[in-house]
Amino acid sequence: MVSNVYFQPPPDIKMQYPCIVYERDDRFTAHAGNKPYAHMVAYQVTVIDRDPDSTIPDQVADLRFCEFQRTYKADNLNHDVYKLFF
Repeated sequence: MVSNVYFQPPPDIKMQYPCIVYERDDRFTAHAGNKPYAHMVAYQVTVIDRDPDSTIPDQVADLRFCEFQRTYKADNLNHDVYKLFF
């Protein structure tokens, strides 16, 4: 996959590309019988790569409970954003 992975990197970090950046995004609780029975934490996972045909986004998309959100280009880097539940 990729060896450069950053969790909520501060702005002064110089990231190496390709990389994956992730951060906590949301929390989901399922209820039944007026009681919570399942909890999931959602993370925003962004694959950043110079290569527009990178296979890394496909590998992330294959993860269980992964949902594609959007793609965009910034600073000559391709960003593929996913929501991943655990």
